[in-house]
Amino acid sequence: MKSWLLGSALLLGCPLLAANAEAAQADKHHRPLHKLAVSSHVHQISTRVTLKSGAHVVSAMHMAGKHAQMRSHGISCVPYARAESGIQVAGNAWQWWGNAQGLYARGEQPEAGSVLNFRANGRMRLGHVAVVTRVVNAREVIIDHANWPSIGGYGGVSRDVAVVDVSEANNWSAVRVELGRDGTFGSVYPTYGFIYNRPDAGFVTASIARPAPLPEINPARTDLRPVAERPWHIVEEVAEAPARPRSLTIPGHGLR
Repeated sequence: MKSWLLGSALLLGCPLLAANAEAAQADKHHRPLHKLAVSSHVHQISTRVTLKSGAHVVSAMHMAGKHAQMRSHGISCVPYARAESGIQVAGNAWQWWGNAQGLYARGEQPEAGSVLNFRANGRMRLGHVAVVTRVVNAREVIIDHANWPSIGGYGGVSRDVAVVDVSEANNWSAVRVELGRDGTFGSVYPTYGFIYNRPDAGFVTASIARPAPLPEINPARTDLRPVAERPWHIVEEVAEAPARPRSLTIPGHGLR
């Protein structure tokens, strides 16, 4: 009887253990740098999300696939971006830019309703996607996104978050994300650009306007771009006259 009860307990416990292990592994591979207190702007999504483009309610498992399924405590950035933007791109966040080719238009100019695609880096190996809700100016947009700890927390949804472009060319290849509601911004994150919810026209929309001035915000603690993509730091070099050689005294030979 004891053996039967022990076997039943193990049988019932295994799916739960496997699910917890899978959730822990997913969290391990998608953790942005900053981790601040959760604000009143957090909205937890438990098991289902509604697509804006239609009246149907679809499960996160159907939208995201087995590698990005929604967890009981929240949602990751990929299924949230799909649901909010209507852009149905397969793969993890860092794969969206390449996978959108031939399906959705892409470019360097921000538009409301587009998805800002973050590249993978040492602290965010699966990349990130966020939905642009409003364009403030050439250097600033407002986004909604999920699973970014600075405001929404792991698995939470952050709304009305400011993002600024800090790239020298004003092409949105490097951005900083608002940390809280005090006007501070985090590290420099490399990005691909924007994915638009319209068919791919066969080219990437580039900005032809003159770069806007860089925003005046707090200094970045970390630049997560590859070293080759970081800005040059020009240092003034000063030349000096060569030092006058000293006279040598050689025993028995006087001065030379």
